[in-house]
Amino acid sequence: MCERNEVYKVFEVEKVFEEGSRVKTLVLNGKLEAKPGQFVMVWEPGVGERPFGVGAENPLAISIAKVGKVSAALHEKKQGDRVWIRGPYGNGFEIKGRNIACVAGGYGVSPIRFLAKKARETGAKACVFMGAKTKKELMLKPDCETTICTDDGTCGEKGFATQAFEKALKEKKFDAVYTCGPEKMMARVTEACLKNKVPCQASLDRFMKCGLGVCASCAVGELVVCRDGPVFDAQTLAKTKEFGKTFRDSSGKKIEI
Repeated sequence: MCERNEVYKVFEVEKVFEEGSRVKTLVLNGKLEAKPGQFVMVWEPGVGERPFGVGAENPLAISIAKVGKVSAALHEKKQGDRVWIRGPYGNGFEIKGRNIACVAGGYGVSPIRFLAKKARETGAKACVFMGAKTKKELMLKPDCETTICTDDGTCGEKGFATQAFEKALKEKKFDAVYTCGPEKMMARVTEACLKNKVPCQASLDRFMKCGLGVCASCAVGELVVCRDGPVFDAQTLAKTKEFGKTFRDSSGKKIEI
């Protein structure tokens, strides 16, 4: 089982496996009561701390794309190495209805896999549309009906997951839709759902420093992602001026997506 100190739960790595060319998933030696869509703050002593979505709760699993110093350090973890975690934080996905659709891109597949598993446990049917630029970047698909799309056509359908989803939206009735991945992708999904009057929830990714809503480095308009989200409904996101258009870097400067 994991150890505890005043702030962090200290886990050991049980297993590491690669998912595509950029992502490694760490499976840890304990469980964490978490919902799909929630996140944890992972601290690497001497390097820093960053947020990662929860990919599974029992045993706890996190999928890490190698994009900076902390993620690079976590990519070096081996079986038996320690990982310091606090959380979970934020609001997760709320499963509604018996027939749901999920649209995932990049490492957003990880929390969507978790969601699809939870949906099955409630008796709901999950239909997943997942995409990546190329076959080499694809993560492991969920254990449910899944449509795979790649930009270059090296695996599954050629094109974007959003295109496959929008086609299905015209042909099938979904009780709710869930999305996680690149923000432009999620903006297109939420727009399609609003147009077709289908409830939709999206999990945002922003630069988080505290994870507690104190520093507001992850603000999107008046929303603080770590506190008010990271999961928001489509109606809430449609009222913001930043969703799908801009994000803030570590200094707080707005950058176009």
